[in-house]
Amino acid sequence: MTTITSLQKEIDQIKKRNKSVELDKKWETSFTRRILLIMFTYVTIGLYLQSIKIENSWMNAVVPAVGFYLSTLTLPFFKGLWEKKYRE
Repeated sequence: MTTITSLQKEIDQIKKRNKSVELDKKWETSFTRRILLIMFTYVTIGLYLQSIKIENSWMNAVVPAVGFYLSTLTLPFFKGLWEKKYRE
């Protein structure tokens, strides 16, 4: 038989989980995360291009980093379309 104490524990666990999920969601859409990913993309591509001796490797590394940033701007639009399809 379920007691009030066990129900309260379950409610507390659900609230704790919800807070964690909300925090994860905020991180996924945060400006900080986007900037970090752009920087990591730039550095990784720059190092790769430099290692294979591409001329102007650091300048060329800007293109994929900017491409990544632009893709993050369009994702909310496509997410909305996807959600609309699966909500119905």
